Amino acid sequence: MSTSTKKAAKKSVSRFGRLLGLGAERMMREPQLVAIADGLVVTDTAAEAWFTLSSANSDLMPEDRQDIEQDAAALALAKVLPGYACHLKIVWSRLDGEVFREEARQIFTAGDVEAVADMWAARLDSLDLPQRHLLLGIRIAERDTAANATVANTVSNALGVGHTGLDDNELAHLDGLARRMERRLEATPWRARIAPAELLAWAVSRESFRPQPAPPHLPTVTGAALVRLTQSKAIPHADHLRLMDAHGQTAAWVSILAMPVFPETLYTPGEQEWLRCLSEIRYQHPVNDDDPLVCPEASVRFSVWRKGTAIKAVDKQRQLAKEQRKSAAEGSAGETFAETEETEAVMEDLRRQMSRDGMTLLEDHPRIIVSSTESLEDLRARCDAVVAHYAGLSIDVIVASEEQRELWLESQIGDMLRVADLGHIRTTDALAASMFWGGSEAGDNQGPIAGLLTGTTPGVCRLDITAGSARGDATTTAFVGRSGRGKTTAMMLATLTAGLKGAFSLMLGFKGDEGGLIKAGEYLGLDSHHVTCGVETPAVADVFRMLPKGDAALQVVSQLLIVLPERMRDAGIETHLLRAANIIAQHSDPATWRVIEHLQASSDPLAAEAGDALAELSRTQLGAPLLGTPHEGASPLRPEPGLWLVQVPGLTMPQAGTKPRDMTMTERVSLALMRGLIAYALNTSARADLRDLPKVVAIPEVHVLTGTDDGRRFIDYIARTGRALDTSLAIDTQDPKSLMGLDGVLEAITTVCAFEQSARSQQEAMAELLRLPLTDTTRALLHGVGKDPHGDIRHGHCIVRDRRDRVATMQWDMPSRELRDALSTNPKDQAAGLRTAPAHESPADAPGTQEGPTVA
Repeated sequence: MSTSTKKAAKKSVSRFGRLLGLGAERMMREPQLVAIADGLVVTDTAAEAWFTLSSANSDLMPEDRQDIEQDAAALALAKVLPGYACHLKIVWSRLDGEVFREEARQIFTAGDVEAVADMWAARLDSLDLPQRHLLLGIRIAERDTAANATVANTVSNALGVGHTGLDDNELAHLDGLARRMERRLEATPWRARIAPAELLAWAVSRESFRPQPAPPHLPTVTGAALVRLTQSKAIPHADHLRLMDAHGQTAAWVSILAMPVFPETLYTPGEQEWLRCLSEIRYQHPVNDDDPLVCPEASVRFSVWRKGTAIKAVDKQRQLAKEQRKSAAEGSAGETFAETEETEAVMEDLRRQMSRDGMTLLEDHPRIIVSSTESLEDLRARCDAVVAHYAGLSIDVIVASEEQRELWLESQIGDMLRVADLGHIRTTDALAASMFWGGSEAGDNQGPIAGLLTGTTPGVCRLDITAGSARGDATTTAFVGRSGRGKTTAMMLATLTAGLKGAFSLMLGFKGDEGGLIKAGEYLGLDSHHVTCGVETPAVADVFRMLPKGDAALQVVSQLLIVLPERMRDAGIETHLLRAANIIAQHSDPATWRVIEHLQASSDPLAAEAGDALAELSRTQLGAPLLGTPHEGASPLRPEPGLWLVQVPGLTMPQAGTKPRDMTMTERVSLALMRGLIAYALNTSARADLRDLPKVVAIPEVHVLTGTDDGRRFIDYIARTGRALDTSLAIDTQDPKSLMGLDGVLEAITTVCAFEQSARSQQEAMAELLRLPLTDTTRALLHGVGKDPHGDIRHGHCIVRDRRDRVATMQWDMPSRELRDALSTNPKDQAAGLRTAPAHESPADAPGTQEGPTVA
């Protein structure tokens, strides 16, 4: 077909559209997809670069920082996107348990991996959690006009020929354009990344509401694979569309809502963030009276005007207003004079802002998409809820009448703006004020699921306490908050997850209620070891049995010097201890009790007296683990992978700075035992043969250690060397203030889980750990995070600061009731042991739990 014929075809379409009072785009045939590749969607008319946008955690962001974020977004629109036709899409997906099942098989390597995967898959399916995806498309090349493509496709189909491939040279050129645009968008608040081809194929195919095959793992999706992904049938009605499945049955009902009127001024931060609030809208279900989330989606086509064009448009409006004012003044039309004078002033002010602040104008066409797979009645209830929600924000939203087809096509990836008269011309601030990238976001991008986000954007929170070393980062995680709010249980759950990933996981328990860790480990098939230091377990913490012979002798001498009274140290007992330790170190089975026997058999009175004193201490609760003679078959601490819980009931540590002569006997023995456990943890973390194995040292009630000089040095050393040794430190304390003097620990903390805190001094320390400003709002947040709306305790609910310094509220979650019961720190639950529950009962349905998923 000749060029003149193509132009005549376009003119006839335009003339026919104008005759009906419509734009030409309304009448155009939808563009045909040619190819989908990483970051690219190519149709027969144009090529678009598509990016995924990162969310900002704006829920708990201080107001001044949110203002900065919004200003940066407005500036990015003005600097990066002028002259481009853009398409912003906010879409939702459901967290599929089956998808995570496959992911879990890659994450977990120890224990009963299949059982863990099944457990999490069932949990996620029961929660039916929505996940938000932010996509931005930018038209980077024109391939043909819509009219030309329509005519060409018609001729090709008539002749029975067609070509849907994409030339490699053109694909390479388009890929280069997309990558250059990505580099420009990386520095924006959205931190844009090239969208994977699989994500784009999913975003295209999901519009049909039909089960689609997974997109092929190819650089480019074309041909028959692309056709299968885009098969759909939509029947338009006055106020909705009916989507049909492959069998001709209704698969979904969809309505497109327009936003024709906005207030003159939007107040942000706040409720008027008109795209961020999509995740907050709930509706009254027409059948069961529940109030589930609507999860409406958004499609916003916009184009940012170049600065010169925008300034000319503003000058033109200002000049018109000026002329009208003069004309009105001459005719004494007071009312018109006031309106035109205001318009003139507004245009002058806008002109100054555009010249000074980098602001420009854009034209946007916002649409809200509401869908239901249940019924038309359910769809209309959802639409009513969306309209009512925005009415409360002084924003008009209407169900577009008799234009559902055009607006639905317009919202499709790869299509075009079709209904141009339902748009707005305004400053870039207006789109930035929507905070479309705001909400709740925290945690890692991948890895095990720790819990659920509880802010304005629903989703899961992924936390991996072993991941710091792998990414070259610090390795300390802090669990802080008052007693009984779930911090120890949360740390046990994180330690258990590390064990499932194949890590050496050691927990030093000073409270005595951590036994559920081993129950949970055995329940999940982990190699679990429970060591209780007491009279019944002599020699379980014998340094000779825990460390290499070359290192053990000096550590044993150090421990014995702490235990013995000061008068013996002054009398020179150290030489006798070192001689005995060196002799026993050459034994085939060295042990501290052999050192004691050697001292008792000595002809030197001082050595013999020391041996007798140590023998008596070996019969005590705290002395037996260090000095006692082991029982047959006893299981001492060993530097082997697995889940290890070492409990030390009755430990009484001296205060920091206490001189040895001022310590009680209980404090001396406690200090010696703690030093032995510290030596074990340090040696295991530094072993060359375990260097490639992730390791976790978890310490509940860490203030027990930070109250001593030895403990502070140990915590500081593990925190500082954790990255090099691939050793992660997890600490739990009711006293965040005690961490303030530990600079090494504070510098190494990458993740903080902050539970309820009431004391003002502790709130100040907690705010510093979370890097939140210490305001009345922050104090109220810290005081109320552990309570539900009725004022009852909400176990497991906390504020998390992740490695990117994003702060959000989250709920630690248990994937099964059995696991929750196993990890319970409640004395009654521990006495009852591991209970069982019906397979269909979820943790949220279990008796005695709070509303929603919780941990004890």
